[in-house]
Amino acid sequence: MTAVPEDPRSERTRARLRAALLEECASGPLDKVGVAALVRRAGVGRATFYVHYADLEALAVDACAEIVREAVDALHAWRGAPDPASPPPALVDFFERLPQHRALYGALLSPGGGGPLGQVLHRDLRARSQAEHALAGAPEPELVASAVAATFAGVLADWLHGLIEATPAEVTERVWRLLISLHRTPLP
Repeated sequence: MTAVPEDPRSERTRARLRAALLEECASGPLDKVGVAALVRRAGVGRATFYVHYADLEALAVDACAEIVREAVDALHAWRGAPDPASPPPALVDFFERLPQHRALYGALLSPGGGGPLGQVLHRDLRARSQAEHALAGAPEPELVASAVAATFAGVLADWLHGLIEATPAEVTERVWRLLISLHRTPLP
C-alpha cells in the first residue's frame, strides 16, 4: 500500500500550532494553556485546531515527538564498540537541550517513564533497538530492546522530574554506561 502524500497546507498548520504551543509553554505550564490563546498565537481558527488535534495533549505529544526522534537517534549515534567513558555527542547534545522545555516534557512524561510521551518514546526506542539487535544477530533482541527502552524512558523521566539529581552531562554519562551494561549482559 502506497502512503498518501501529506498535504503541505495541513503540515504548515500543524507546524504553526506546534510552535505556538511551545511558545505558550515557555511562559507557563501546559495545564494553563488555553485553546483560545493558542489558536490566536498560531493565527488559525479554533475549528482548524480541532480538525488537526483532539485536544491540547494530542498537540503537545505531537510537538514533543521531535524529542522522541532525537532521543532514539542519539542513543544509536555510534558505530563499532561503544566506549563507556564517551557517550555519543548526539546524546550529550540531547540532554543539554532538554531543560529548555523541561516543564512541558515533564507534563507528558511521568516519573518512571509513563505518560503519553513516555509511551511514544518507549515504542519508538524499543522498535529501533530491536531492529538493530536483530540485524546484528544478538541473542533475544526483543528482551534487550524492552530493557533499553524502559531504562532510558524511566531515567529520562525521573531526571526531568528531579528524582535524579545530575547535570545534563552527568546524567548523559550515567545513562550511557547503564545502557552499555544492558547491551553487554550475557543472555543464555
